[in-house]
Amino acid sequence: PPVARRRSARPLAACEPLAADPPDTAVGLPPCEWVEVDRVVDGDTLVVLIDGDTVRVRLTGIDTPETVAPDQPVEPYGLEASALTRTLLEDGWICLERDISDRDRFDRLLRYGWLEDGRMVNEELLRAGLANVVTFPPDVKYHETRLLPAQEEARAARRGIWSR
Repeated sequence: PPVARRRSARPLAACEPLAADPPDTAVGLPPCEWVEVDRVVDGDTLVVLIDGDTVRVRLTGIDTPETVAPDQPVEPYGLEASALTRTLLEDGWICLERDISDRDRFDRLLRYGWLEDGRMVNEELLRAGLANVVTFPPDVKYHETRLLPAQEEARAARRGIWSR
């Protein structure tokens, strides 16, 4: 698949090419929609481009420490969670999978995020100890099979938020 470059925060100059096409859906990924990442807000929230519009996305089933909550200090491991999400999305594309609910109370899309290599972003944050599982039924598709096991792995290894 073509290599996509991350969109910069500055406008593209007239002679700069647009980002490459999204990756071909990798074998083994569930049905999902490839979208270009505009920016990472924090560990569990990002802004993507859909049909030319910027749309906020909240990763389903996890919660990362806060870094941008109004009137709240940056929580421990929040910067690390944001940095890992940026690193995971450095190619500029994510494949979004919907569970049951479309949006949360803040009008953000609720999605699982998949990388071309088959890794789930939500699960990788848990495995690194930079998120914890949060469950809001009916959105529980991967709760028992992927999210809880990844969190337990991090807890057992005392990674990130489980290191204290």
